[in-house]
Amino acid sequence: MNSEPKTVVLGPEYDGVLIGALMDVLQRLGYVRVSHSWGVGGSQEVETAEFVAGDRHLLVENETYMGLSICGSGDLVDSISEMVADEMRKTGSVP
Repeated sequence: MNSEPKTVVLGPEYDGVLIGALMDVLQRLGYVRVSHSWGVGGSQEVETAEFVAGDRHLLVENETYMGLSICGSGDLVDSISEMVADEMRKTGSVP
């Protein structure tokens, strides 16, 4: 079990299908958004949200030029990343 923190960039920040796939996965897993912030710095927008399901915490960041990323324990991030990739394949958005 890998409980070390890990961050993975899932894809571009402007990909609405990807964002929807991530939100669908989090909802299916029982995650609830407990905090949300948004800001602008120069030409970059940053949106950050924390999601919780039981004792599992996940940070989602959507930042201009950096992409859509998730951060949490390594096992959790790996699992959610794979589920999002599966969801994207179902929509035909990923080869």
